Amino acid sequence: MARRVFKQLQFLFAGLIIFGAVFLLPAPGLSAQTKTNERKPESATSPPATPAQRREENKKPPDTTHYFYEFKQPEFIIRHITIEHDANGVGKITFERKGEETPIEEPINLSMGALGRVLGAWTELRFLESTENYQAEKQFPHLGTMRLKMVRDKFNRTAEFNWTNNKTVSLLANEYRRVADQAVLIFNISVARETQPLATPKLMDEFEMQMKRNGLSDPQQLVPLLNDISTDEHLPLIARNHAMRLIKKLEE
Repeated sequence: MARRVFKQLQFLFAGLIIFGAVFLLPAPGLSAQTKTNERKPESATSPPATPAQRREENKKPPDTTHYFYEFKQPEFIIRHITIEHDANGVGKITFERKGEETPIEEPINLSMGALGRVLGAWTELRFLESTENYQAEKQFPHLGTMRLKMVRDKFNRTAEFNWTNNKTVSLLANEYRRVADQAVLIFNISVARETQPLATPKLMDEFEMQMKRNGLSDPQQLVPLLNDISTDEHLPLIARNHAMRLIKKLEE
């Protein structure tokens, strides 16, 4: 009887061992799943840049260059002119009349065409890098002294001459002279409309003369002014009609 009990206990222990082994063995595919779940989390990545962000990244720093032109001839009616503007053509003109002590300052905004010609000349000269003397051997001080200046960050250069054989410098000086003549004409017309309406016919004649000899920086900029003159009943009819004719010429 004791032997039978001992055998039964043996069977019982054997069953327990087998039963425990079943639970201790990993289930099929469990190891692979565990490995899969143990993968390192992917590093966080930034979202793709928007078009606006890309434009901002590719945006060039603003051009801080400033350009200067100066003319002096004490015996001329307009005896002193200075023009200053930035890379966008926005700036001011200051001029002094003979016999007057107070300088006149007016804002200027070069048209796209005029600005292109001016900046093109500065670029062609490589003004800041150049050391060329623009003064010709012959001197013509009675025609006035001109001065060109460029300032960019900590660099600047000034060149002075009264006559030059450099075609690009001559072109640049002529462009600034047209800018000055246009600004002075606008100022004179504005003053005449307010204080001397009877002077406007003569100023319309001057306007047409300047147009014919290509003496204005960009006559198209003056179309709004001519429109105002053509409808201003405070001005003589001859001036209003002349303004209309000038508009038609500019529209051709």
